[in-house]
Amino acid sequence: MADRKKLERASAPERLRLAAMGLEAECSLMLDDKPTRPEDLFGSPRDFIRGELMHRQGTSYHLPTGGAVYFDTGVIEVATPVVEIERGCAARAGRSLWEALQFIRGELDAWDAGHGHATRLVGFSAHYNVSFELPRGEPANGRSIDKLALLLTYILPAPVMLLATNRQSTGVGVRPRKDRIEITSDFTPSPPLMIATATLIVGVVREVMTWPSYELDELAKHDLPVIAGFHPMPHTSRKGWLAKFSCYPKNPFTCDIDQEMWKTERHGEIGLRTIAGQTVRHFLRSIRRISDPFTFRLIGAVMSGRSPSLLDLEDRPQEYEDVGHLCAWDAVSPPAQLARSRYERVVIHAVSGQQLRMNGQQLRPVGMNGWSGIVFEREDKQREVIAIDDLIQHLDAWERA
Repeated sequence: MADRKKLERASAPERLRLAAMGLEAECSLMLDDKPTRPEDLFGSPRDFIRGELMHRQGTSYHLPTGGAVYFDTGVIEVATPVVEIERGCAARAGRSLWEALQFIRGELDAWDAGHGHATRLVGFSAHYNVSFELPRGEPANGRSIDKLALLLTYILPAPVMLLATNRQSTGVGVRPRKDRIEITSDFTPSPPLMIATATLIVGVVREVMTWPSYELDELAKHDLPVIAGFHPMPHTSRKGWLAKFSCYPKNPFTCDIDQEMWKTERHGEIGLRTIAGQTVRHFLRSIRRISDPFTFRLIGAVMSGRSPSLLDLEDRPQEYEDVGHLCAWDAVSPPAQLARSRYERVVIHAVSGQQLRMNGQQLRPVGMNGWSGIVFEREDKQREVIAIDDLIQHLDAWERA
C-alpha cells in the first residue's frame, strides 16, 4: 500500500494548465429543527448517501455529479470540480454546485423517510475560487498573491454585497491560497444570484491579475470608488483579509443601499448601489467576456435596481433555512442549458468508474489526486495518476465507450 501511495503522489500533476475556477458551499444541518453536527449524526457522508461513491480522502467522497462532499467542523461542505475559465464558466460551476446540493437533499429525504426524522440544510457560506498566475512572459515586479488579495478587498465587497449577501451578513473576505484566490461570502439561496456573484468575481479577479502593480495606489489610477474610513481586518479563518461590517464607518448590510450616505475618497457621497455599479462598469468588458447572456443581464439589473438585491429585503429570506426545498436548482433555466466544461466531463467520467482505453491499456479510474489528476488502475494492477489536462484529448473516445 505504501508503494501504491508513493506512486500516486509521485505522478500527481502540480497544477492545471488552463485557468480554472470552482465553487464551494457550506450548510448547517438541522435534525427535527435542532442544530446538529453532521459528523455526530453521521460518521461520514456514506452513512446517508446510497449507492457507490468514489472515496476522495478522509470522510470526503466524490458525487455522481462530479463534485465532492465532506464534513468540515460542524457543516456539510460541497465542492465543484474545477471548471476552465471561458464564457459561461460560472454558470457551469453554479449548476454543478446546485446539482450536488440537490443530490444531497434527495439522499437526506430518503434517510428521513427511513428513520422517522426531518433534516434541513441551512445555507451558511459560499467560497469562490479563481486560479492565480501572472501574465505569461511578464516579470513579477513585486506582484504577489498576498498583495492581490489585499487589493481585491477594496474592490470586490460592494458588488458582492449586492449580489450575494443579506441583512444579517457580517462580511466579504479574500484569502490567498497558494495558486488561487478564494472569495468568502454568505451562501446565496438563489442559483441565478450565486452564478451572477461567481461571474462578477471571476471577471474582476482575472482582470486585476493583469494590472502592472498590485499596490493600493492602483485604486486611484483606475478611478475606482473606495469608501473613506474603510480598513479591512485579518480574515477570521486562514490567511487573508475581511471586509467586515465593523471595518466601515456604518454597517453596509443594514443601510439603505440607495441612500447617498457613503463618503468616498474621490467620488463624493454616494450610495452603496452606486459604488457597486461603478465598480461593475469599470470591469464590464472582462465580466462580459466570461458571462453567459442571462447572467450578464441579471448583474446589470441588480446594479441598476431593476431586479432586487437581497439587501433590498427587510430581513434574511426564509429560503436560507431549507436549501434544496425552499431554494432549489431549476433544470430548465438558461444556465442549465450550457454544455459542460471539458474538465467537468473528465471528472464525471472518472467518478462514474467508466473505463478508458489509452495507449493500448484498459484503464479503470479508482480515485482522484486533488482536482488535477485521475488515479487509474492498469490491467497489471499498477496505479498511475494522469493529469486531467492530458485526458481532455481522450474525451471523445471515453464518451463513445
